[in-house]
Amino acid sequence: MNAFDDFLNDASGFIWGPWLLIPLLLLTGLYLTLLLRGLQIRRFRLAFWLAFVKRSDGGETEGDISHYQALATALAATVGVGNIVGVATAISLGGPGAVFWMWFTGMVGMATKYSEAFLGVRFRRTDAAGEQSGGPMHYLRNGIKGPLGVFLGGFFAIAGALAAFGIGNMTQANAVAENVNQEFGWPTWLTGAIVTLLTAAVILGGIKSIGRVASAFVPMMIVLYVVGGAAVLALNIDEVPGAIGLIFSDAFTGTSAAGGFVGAGVAAAIRYGVARGIFSNESGLGTGGIAAAAAKTTHPVRQALVSMTQTFIDTLVVVSFTALTIVVTGVWKNGGEEDAGKFTAWAFDAGLPGDWGSIIVTVSLIFFAFSTLLGWSYYGERCVEYLFGRRVVLPYRLLFIVVSYIGATTTLTTVWTFSDVMNGLMALPNLIGLLILSPLVYRETRAYFSGERPEDAKAESVKD
Repeated sequence: MNAFDDFLNDASGFIWGPWLLIPLLLLTGLYLTLLLRGLQIRRFRLAFWLAFVKRSDGGETEGDISHYQALATALAATVGVGNIVGVATAISLGGPGAVFWMWFTGMVGMATKYSEAFLGVRFRRTDAAGEQSGGPMHYLRNGIKGPLGVFLGGFFAIAGALAAFGIGNMTQANAVAENVNQEFGWPTWLTGAIVTLLTAAVILGGIKSIGRVASAFVPMMIVLYVVGGAAVLALNIDEVPGAIGLIFSDAFTGTSAAGGFVGAGVAAAIRYGVARGIFSNESGLGTGGIAAAAAKTTHPVRQALVSMTQTFIDTLVVVSFTALTIVVTGVWKNGGEEDAGKFTAWAFDAGLPGDWGSIIVTVSLIFFAFSTLLGWSYYGERCVEYLFGRRVVLPYRLLFIVVSYIGATTTLTTVWTFSDVMNGLMALPNLIGLLILSPLVYRETRAYFSGERPEDAKAESVKD
């Protein structure tokens, strides 16, 4: 097992190192931002209007769930443990400056997410059960003609199906069980049983059930966490300007040693900020295209605009509250990488009276992890359906439910590393596809906003 662990660690270090995925993810986001002329900024109001005001295209449109439910499903999968622990790890390794690079990654990642969602809807198909199925496996195979497209689509589907059992299932169930045990003393087998039953109750109903639960559940969990973080910042309001200034200055100068923090250079801030930012919002992994393909929409552009708000909410809202509470309270100086998982709880405890801080963080982590489990169950389902057909969907759902209990009651060091590798192997074919298909995204986006495909007057009224 040690040899296998060493292999996985080496593979993860190479895939997520400074010479492969990180620059490829960042440069792809920058390229798409320039190609689409900063669409994530220019069309920001329209995107939020479609997502949170209009919420559904209505009419006779293909799809299984509304704009908003598709967004909620994607948020369920991405707003997870990474928003609490991942942010703290980035700061512990790269200093406060890493937060700036997380924000930067989120901004350019909105263009990446837009492109994934556009292609997910553009190349979706109706499966044997009458549901919409889409995502990188479909747009890679059907958008890129010939053996290359077939290979990239199959490669993505295999990696996605395997990753769903790791980062989307076992690790999330384990995070719930371990935190409930530490905070409330419940045995892991009991928490595992509850998680398993709740998972079964939701995912056996398919995407419509997941969409309904996510649309009600996700806003509640985000509001709870953001309100807690806002309270910490309000009680430490005098420290907020200095914290923001530190984040910006350290992004370009590095962070000196302070307290238990050993110091970090600019390269470390960039590396860990970009890596954890992408891990948090999944822009570039292709998963956003899978959720977007299920949406009822009259045009791929409309759902793509909605989907890109997911990256904004995940990284520029939720991640920001985590990061600012950690920097404002100064807890990042109190320990090294081994203590990173405790930073957020320490920050909330330091910033709020009584024991409310750790309770809010624990409850939020439970919600975040469980919602990620639900979202990724759908991603994995679509990947295995692509590989083996509709007949495997029910067996897959049953296996996913069983694995969630195993994850809650098992030590998962190897699974975390394996999941990192599989996530990286999902991103590689997806990024290649985004670059090859980017001219199509550009042409059809430009045609839509030129008025060749007019939509309702209120949406068009926010055009430049």
